Amino acid sequence: MTDQSIQAEVPYLDIASPAFAMNSEAVRNAREQSWYARTNYGIGVLRYAEVTELLKDPRLNQGSAKWPDYHDVHSGIFYDWWAKNLLVLEGEEHHRIRRLLNPAFSPTVARSLEPAFAAIANELIDEMKAKHARGEQVEFVHDFSEPFATRALCAMLGVDHQHWPFIASRANTIGYALSVNIKEDIEEIDQAVHELYDFVEELIEDRKKNPSNDVVTKLVQFTQDGDKLTDAELRNGLVLMLFGGMDTTRNQIGLILQTYMRNPDQWELLASDPEKYGKAALEEGLRVNPTTRWVTREANETFEFHGLVIEKGTTVHLFTMSSGTDPVAFPDPEVDLTATDRKQHHTFGGGVHHCLGHYIARADIGVALPLLAQAFTDISCPGGDEWLPDSGNHGPVRLPIDFTVR
Repeated sequence: MTDQSIQAEVPYLDIASPAFAMNSEAVRNAREQSWYARTNYGIGVLRYAEVTELLKDPRLNQGSAKWPDYHDVHSGIFYDWWAKNLLVLEGEEHHRIRRLLNPAFSPTVARSLEPAFAAIANELIDEMKAKHARGEQVEFVHDFSEPFATRALCAMLGVDHQHWPFIASRANTIGYALSVNIKEDIEEIDQAVHELYDFVEELIEDRKKNPSNDVVTKLVQFTQDGDKLTDAELRNGLVLMLFGGMDTTRNQIGLILQTYMRNPDQWELLASDPEKYGKAALEEGLRVNPTTRWVTREANETFEFHGLVIEKGTTVHLFTMSSGTDPVAFPDPEVDLTATDRKQHHTFGGGVHHCLGHYIARADIGVALPLLAQAFTDISCPGGDEWLPDSGNHGPVRLPIDFTVR
C-alpha cells in the first residue's frame, strides 16, 4: 500500500472551523475509522490507548510554547511571562520548578482546604436559593462557578475574598491569549498580566513580613533557602495559579453540571449518598466532559508511531475528551457512578506535564458537587446559555438554570 493511499484513508478534521465540536459525530466517526486524524494544525490523536502512550512519550514536548509566535506576537509582558511559565518549560528547568512548587499542591494541602471550600460553596448555594425564592433567574456561571472558583483560589492563597472580582476579571482577560485573536487583544492581555504581577508582588512582600499558614507563605519560604525558587519564578508561578486555577475550575464545574442535567438519575444517586458516590461523580464528570478538550504536544525528533512517521516539529493534539469515551477502553462509556473498573481518564494530562494542581482541583470541585446535588433537583436550562468554542478549552460563558430546592 502506498503512502498516498494510507493518507487517503485517514480522516480529516477542520479544528479551526467555528462549527467544529469535540462532542460530535464527526469526531466519533473519525475515532472509529482511525486512531488519528489529520487536522489544520498537525494531527489529532483520537483513541485512549494511543493518547495514553503519547502523553508519556519523551519524543514529544509541550506544544503551546510557540502559540504567541504563531500569531505574530513576539514581545511584551504576556510574551515574556508565557515563555517562562511552567506550562511551556521543558527539561531540567521544568523539573526543578515543578519539584519546588509540588509541596504547595500536595494531597495534604488539598484536604486541609476542604472545609474552606465547603463554606464558600454553601454560602453561594444559600444565595442561589434566596434568588430563586424571589423569582429571579439564577445564572450558574455568575452566581456559582466563577465566584466559587476564584474564592477557592483566595482561600488557597490566603487572600482576602474581596479581591475575587479583580482576580476573575484579569484571569478572564488573559484567557483571550488562548484565542486565535490574541494579536488583536494583546494590549488588553498585557495590561491584565501587568496588574496581576503587581498584585502578587504586594502579596509576596506581605507574606515575607507576615507569614501565615497558606500556599503563598510556603512558596515564599521556598525562595529563601538553598536551591529554591527565584523571585521571578515565584511571581510567574503565582500569576499562572491565578489565571489557570480560576479559568479551568470555573469551566469544569459548569460542564459537570451540564453532564448531570443530561443524567438526572445519576444526579439523584449522588444526592442519595454523597459519601459513597462523590468521588465517582467527580471522576465521571471529568472523564466525559472535560474543559480541556485536547492537550497539545510537539515532536522534538522524527519518529515512527503505530505505522505513522511523525516528523520533528509536527503538532500533535491528544484528544482527551475523545479518549475518555473511547468504547474500546470504556465499553459502556455513559456516565455511571456504580462502575467499578474505569480506566484513568486524561483530563489532567499526563507524563511530565501532568497538571500540577489536580489535587486542588479535585478537592474544590469534589466538595462543591455533592453540596449542589443535596441542594437542588430537577435542574434544567431554560435557554439563553452561551458557550466557549467546543475545541481546546471549553465551558459555559452563561448558563441560566431552573431547579427545585430540596
